[in-house]
Amino acid sequence: MKNYVQEGKTITVTVLNSNGVKSGDLLVVGALIGVAAFDAAGGHDVEIATEGVFELRGASLDEIDTGDLLYFDIDEVTKVGNETTPLVGVAVEPKAALGIIVKCKLGAFGLVGPEGT
Repeated sequence: MKNYVQEGKTITVTVLNSNGVKSGDLLVVGALIGVAAFDAAGGHDVEIATEGVFELRGASLDEIDTGDLLYFDIDEVTKVGNETTPLVGVAVEPKAALGIIVKCKLGAFGLVGPEGT
């Protein structure tokens, strides 16, 4: 295919946060959501993984079940979504309330969040 560009499992984006990102941080750039592959300063490029299962910081009070949709809210994922919290993916195992880490499959294609987001 002469119009093929790349596989798309990783995408290069510019870090918009002036504080930069650390390897493993969840990054949202418009409709692109991924996990930073390495540390990068604000204004610089970073590769983000847009597919796969990652350990992400979960909202501490959320009790999350396998299969729950997960949304981005400031610097963590939560199971409570609305029109301002982008859909990140789906939990692949439970997280107890007061737990810190949730395993999330990014890019849960075909899933629809609140209000069709």
